[in-house]
Amino acid sequence: MTATQDTTQISTQITPQPTAPRPTRGSTRALLTCAVLTTPVFGVVSLTQAFTREGFDLLRHPLSMLSTGDLGWLQIGNFWITALLTVAGAIGLRRVMRGTPGGTWAPRLLLVEGAGLAAAGVFSMDPGDGFPAGTPLGAPAGMSWHAMLHMAAGSVAFTALIAACFVLGRHFARAGRAGHAVASRLGGLALLLGNGWAMSGGRAGSLTLCVGVLVAMAWVSVVAAAKRADLMGDAGAFDTARR
Repeated sequence: MTATQDTTQISTQITPQPTAPRPTRGSTRALLTCAVLTTPVFGVVSLTQAFTREGFDLLRHPLSMLSTGDLGWLQIGNFWITALLTVAGAIGLRRVMRGTPGGTWAPRLLLVEGAGLAAAGVFSMDPGDGFPAGTPLGAPAGMSWHAMLHMAAGSVAFTALIAACFVLGRHFARAGRAGHAVASRLGGLALLLGNGWAMSGGRAGSLTLCVGVLVAMAWVSVVAAAKRADLMGDAGAFDTARR
C-alpha cells in the first residue's frame, strides 16, 4: 500500500460521518400544538353541524352520521383533519415522553386512534332514522359494507383512545402527579362508559358517546398543552429526552 493510499484511508476514518438531524424544539412544539387543536377542531365542526343541520338530533344520531347527505363532506373532512392532527400530536408526545413510563405506548395508541379516524372518514355511515332530512324514521333495514367498516374503524379509534388515557394515567402516577393520573383515567372511563351505553342501545346513547369522545380527546389535548409548556420552560429536559 502506498503512502498516498494510507493517507486517504486515515482521512476517511477520521472524517465525521453525517448523522440524522435531531428534532428541534420548534418542530416538537408545532407537533404538540396539533394535539392541542384536535379537540376544538373536531368538537366545533361536529357540534356546529349537529345544531344546524336539518333533521339531526344528537339524542338519536351519532356524530358520524353527519358524514351523510349533501353536506357530508364537511364531517368527512373533519375526520381526516382530526386524524392528521392526532398523528402529528402523537409524534410530538413520543418525543417529549421518550424514556418515561408510558412514553412508548401512549403515542403508539394515539397513532392507532389517528388511523381509525382516517378510516372512519373514508367509510361513511348509512342514512337512517330521519337523517338526512327526508330519510324514513327508524334504523335502516340493513347495513352497507362501508357502514360496517366505519363501525369497525370507530371501534378501533375509541379503544385506542381509551387505552391511551389509561396509559397516561400510569405515566402521571409514576411521576407523582396524582391529580393528572386521576384525570387521565376519568377521561378513559368517560369514553368507555359512553361508548358502552351507546352500543347497548341505551337511551340517548349517541349523546353519551359524544360526551365521552370529547372528554377523552380534551384530556389528551390538555396533556399535550402541558407538555408543550414544559418544553418551552425546560430546554434541558427536552435535550435529555430526545437523546
